[in-house]
This record gives sequence, structure tokens and C-alpha cells, in this order.
Amino acid sequence: QVQLVESGGGLGQPGGSLRRSCTASWRIFSIVKMGWYRQAPGKQRELVAFITSGGSTSYADSVKGRFTISRDNAENTIHLQMNSLKPEDTAVYYCNGRILTISLGDYWGQGTQVTVSS
Repeated sequence: QVQLVESGGGLGQPGGSLRRSCTASWRIFSIVKMGWYRQAPGKQRELVAFITSGGSTSYADSVKGRFTISRDNAENTIHLQMNSLKPEDTAVYYCNGRILTISLGDYWGQGTQVTVSS
């Protein structure tokens, strides 16, 4: 069973920065894409950013210019650098991966609360 293990900071101040990481493990043949979703209280889960195996990236309009997603292929790890934080970035953040093992599947991390508050 593929596991996505999340790590990194969870509490930040407005205007500050946080960095989140996610590492995929188990019998991974290839990673098609990995990314981050978030869900704020009373709202639907939304895509924050993703990065493909070829290195292409995509961001939600709300985080463009502030968040950067990157990938360490050797470590099956992605990073989300979150700068210029806003209170509206407060949410539970979930790592997601579309990963090929013996079959192609979508996997989720455990989710981590990120709070932006002064």
C-alpha cells in the first residue's frame, strides 16, 4: 500500500512563510503527478497546486505568485513553499499522488491543519 507522509510547519503568521513536504513510499514504479489540496471549514476541498512527472506545474489562482511546488524525484518527495501567507490560507492540507505501482491509483496523505493567524 502506497503511503504519503506529510511533514512541515502548520502554524504561520500573515505575511510569513511555511513549507510542507510529502514523501511517497512503497513499491512505486512511477509517479504521474503529485500535489496538494486543501479544505477549509464549511468549504469543498480544492486543488492548491500539482506537479507532473515532467515537471509541469499548476496552481490555484488564489495562491499563484505566493506558493511554489517543487519535486525531488530521487526521494519521491514534493515540497510546497508557502510565502506571503494570508488568513484565508487556513485549512487542512492534503497531499495527493497519482502513482503507478502494480496499477495506477490515487493516494492521499493524512492531512494536516495549517493555520495562519497573528
